Amino acid sequence: MRPVKITPGFVSTADGSCLIEVGGTRVICTASFSAGVPNWRAGSGLGWVTAEYGMLPACTGQRKSRPIGKPDSRAVEIQRLIGRAMRSVVRFGGLGENTFHLDCDVLEADGGTRTAAITGAYVALSRAVRKRAAAGYVQHSAMQGALAAVSVGVVHGKPVLDLDYVEDASADVDMNIAMTSTGRYVEIQGTSEGKTFDGDQLEVMLRLAKRGIGQLIRLQKQALQAREKKG
Repeated sequence: MRPVKITPGFVSTADGSCLIEVGGTRVICTASFSAGVPNWRAGSGLGWVTAEYGMLPACTGQRKSRPIGKPDSRAVEIQRLIGRAMRSVVRFGGLGENTFHLDCDVLEADGGTRTAAITGAYVALSRAVRKRAAAGYVQHSAMQGALAAVSVGVVHGKPVLDLDYVEDASADVDMNIAMTSTGRYVEIQGTSEGKTFDGDQLEVMLRLAKRGIGQLIRLQKQALQAREKKG
């Protein structure tokens, strides 16, 4: 793993937030509470969690245009991934008919922005749920376990954990894996580029991912505990 730092409470006006730094990648994640759910969910007694993802124009060094008036297909795909991942560790009945909106904004991108966003979004959502549970809006048991994500791949024939941009650009295989603290897979996105991979290589990458995610979940726990002590 590249050096990882999680700073909870980074945005004081949000219900929950953090800045996550993974090597040269930096992402702000916020969670905001709102009463009510989408119309298709109304009357069910169940809550909802949704996500949005974006990259600031200068995050890659060369200005990226803002998607004004047109959808950014990559961003849409990633925010759907973040939402799916977060919903896997939520008990919707514990939320009541309330919604948590997750926003993940990339300040600097050096590979692994979607996995960093998932890992940071969990911290932001956990903080927001605890805050709203303390105020009586949702149940303390609305979260069920932890969740993190990491990239793995094969670069020049060697398995690699947590690819940066240079490694990702030259990878034979690139995968993004999200997993819960109980070792259950939430998402596996993987593809080869020019070279195929076999079952043995896949097994090695999955083991690497499990090890990396275990480290990330420990860092998440430390960040949440440190924030609690500060009040």
